Amino acid sequence: MPHRIVILGAGTGGTLVANRLRRVYSPTQAEITVIDEVAVHIYQPGLLFVPFGLTDVKKISRSTTGRLRAGISFIKSAVSFVDVEANSLVLENGQVEPYDLLVVATGAVLVPEETEGLPGAAWNKSVFTFYQPESASALWRALAGFGGGTIVMNVIDNPIKCPVSPLEFCFLADWYFQQRGLRESVRIIYATPLDGAFTTPIASRALAGMFEEKGIELVSEFNTGEVDGGACRLKSYDGREIAFDLAVVVPLHEGAAFVGRSPGLGDEFNFVRCDRSTLQSLRSPNIFAIGDATDLPASKAGSVTHFEGEVLVENARQFLAHQPLQGSFDGHSNCFIESGFNKALLIDFNYDTEPLPGHFPFAVGLPLLTESRLNHLGKLLFQWIYWNIILPGRNLPGLGSAMPKRGKHAQGTRTR
Repeated sequence: MPHRIVILGAGTGGTLVANRLRRVYSPTQAEITVIDEVAVHIYQPGLLFVPFGLTDVKKISRSTTGRLRAGISFIKSAVSFVDVEANSLVLENGQVEPYDLLVVATGAVLVPEETEGLPGAAWNKSVFTFYQPESASALWRALAGFGGGTIVMNVIDNPIKCPVSPLEFCFLADWYFQQRGLRESVRIIYATPLDGAFTTPIASRALAGMFEEKGIELVSEFNTGEVDGGACRLKSYDGREIAFDLAVVVPLHEGAAFVGRSPGLGDEFNFVRCDRSTLQSLRSPNIFAIGDATDLPASKAGSVTHFEGEVLVENARQFLAHQPLQGSFDGHSNCFIESGFNKALLIDFNYDTEPLPGHFPFAVGLPLLTESRLNHLGKLLFQWIYWNIILPGRNLPGLGSAMPKRGKHAQGTRTR
């Protein structure tokens, strides 16, 4: 009988894993089913550009089924819970789907209601988030009519999807208002719970330096307890307040709710507990997880999901063949940071090595931790790569899942 492989989630991770597995197994060898409650696939990095009129939601959206290779089944439904002991899952309508191997790729979900004042009456009026399509479009209208005042970019808490996006928003806002001749009338503040601009020392210093050069104010260790849309104030647990005319927030993130209804599958925030190297669930050996759905100490970014996909598919194949798992993920993350004025930075790091200066992927290549037009063009090109190489499950020539070590100027380590 063919293997029954079920993949929960049709975002980046679920789609690329399904397509890679279809390349490994013929329809007679494996039945592959993808389950998701939404039938539209959005290129999430593109949401950053919507508020600045550089794209719109329609241009970064595609049909979910159109991204899946022939022979992959799709079920449009929410999941009620996973019955780990029975090797099956229950859909919202009570339908039971058995599996031999399950991949959880349901990503991270925004939970604004966990913060006092959110969403609230001011939502999409003076308080926004570009992490949701509707709010990103509303923010575009608000920015277009903004004539001056204070804009606060606030991360409520980590982890979040694409942790560099809030930084990029600040840089693009600086560029946007300079283009409109309004920059001197606009105060831009970045309020973060971190003790600096980023999670690691070298990158944090470089990004904080760019903030200073561009006149963007950095407020660190700001732990938002309330977003008071009526009074237009962010309130920290330590008593500090930041007044705003327009607030752009990144709400709290959690894993999918069904994970919490599946005993032992996830942690307290509904992220799937799994081995940081093999991506195998700690709850059951025939369950794997990928991308933002995991509890891994890796960045919740699309590049991480891409690199994990290669490892997960190899380990899934070995598991189904009753072989030891050989694939190992090193936490590799690679992010372009758009900085405005047709320039961008690039950072490349993993579990043990922080973002360092140098070049990627070799001694000659894209500059790391340095603004350049070449990196900006790389960021623009990535959307084409996403739709045509990453989602279809193809390999990028010369770039595997492991972080390349050549080209970096110094050795840096991170605490495990």
